[in-house]
Amino acid sequence: MSPRPPRPLGAAAHLSGVFDDAGARGWFHAVSLDRPDEQIALDADHVVPMASVYKLPLVVAFSELVDRGELDPRQPLTLEPGDRTPGPTGVSILSDPVTMSLRDLAASTMAVSDNAAADALLEVVGLDRVADFLRRHGLTDTRVRRGTAGNLRDLVRRTRTSGPDAAFAVLADNDTADPDGIYEAAGGSSTTAQDMTRLLAMLWAGAILSAEQTAFVRRLMELQVFGQRIAAGFPYDGVRVYGKTGSFGALRHEVGVVELPGGPTVALAVFTRAARADRRLPRVDAAIAHAARYAADRLR
Repeated sequence: MSPRPPRPLGAAAHLSGVFDDAGARGWFHAVSLDRPDEQIALDADHVVPMASVYKLPLVVAFSELVDRGELDPRQPLTLEPGDRTPGPTGVSILSDPVTMSLRDLAASTMAVSDNAAADALLEVVGLDRVADFLRRHGLTDTRVRRGTAGNLRDLVRRTRTSGPDAAFAVLADNDTADPDGIYEAAGGSSTTAQDMTRLLAMLWAGAILSAEQTAFVRRLMELQVFGQRIAAGFPYDGVRVYGKTGSFGALRHEVGVVELPGGPTVALAVFTRAARADRRLPRVDAAIAHAARYAADRLR
C-alpha cells in the first residue's frame, strides 16, 4: 500500500512558515470583497504598531471632513524648513518653504509616505477628530496617538541620541539590543490586520465617503510609488494594486487592495517585525509579496 500523502498545510500555517523563512513574525488578514465570508487570517486580531500605515486612516478621516464641509481641500498651508518632520521623501527632503493645499499634502502623504506632509495634515485634522472617525466606523482596535514627529522624538529619547539619524543608526545595529519599549503598540499608533481590512472594505463599498472622495483616496493609493511589497506579488498589467506601506526599524508593513481581472477584489493587511532592523530587508518584502499572492490565489 502506497504511503498516505502528507496533509496540506492550512493557510495560517503556510503564512507563518513564509514569514519564519524570512526571519520575521507576521500578522495577516485577507478578505474577498466580493464574498466577505471568505477570509484568510494569521493572528489578525493582534494589536501591532502601525508605523506609516497610520497615514491611511488619517487621509480617509481628512476626506470625510471635506465631505462634511469642515475642511476646504484647497486651503493652502506653508511648511517652513525648520518646522518639518524629517524623512526620506516628499516635502521632508526639501530646503525651502513650501506652500501646498491640504489635498496636495494628502497626496504626498499617501503617494510617497511624506512624513512632513502627514504631520502637517494631522495637525489640521487633529487627533481628536481622527479618534472620532475611528470610533464611529467601528475600528475599535485602531489608535492614532501621534504622528511621525512623535515617533521620532520617542525614538531619540529611548536611544539617548542627538537626533533621528543617530537614533536610526542605533536601531539598525543588529549587535545592539533594541531600546526598551520601542515597538510597544500601546505607546504609539496601533491597529490590527483585521481592522485595516475592515477599513478598506468600507472604503471600497463607498460606505464612508462620497463617490468623489472615495475616488480621491483610491487614486492616491494606486499612485503609491513603493512596489516591493504587495505589488511585487502581482507583476501583471491587468492587476490593479492600491496600497499604503509602513516602515520603522524592524517593522515592514503594507495594507491594500488587489483587483484581479475577472475577480476577486481582495483587501489585504500584512504586518511584520523582522529579527533584524537593517534599512533594507528584501527577504521580508518578498515574504509580504508572497503572502499577498498566496492569499489572493486561495480566495480566487
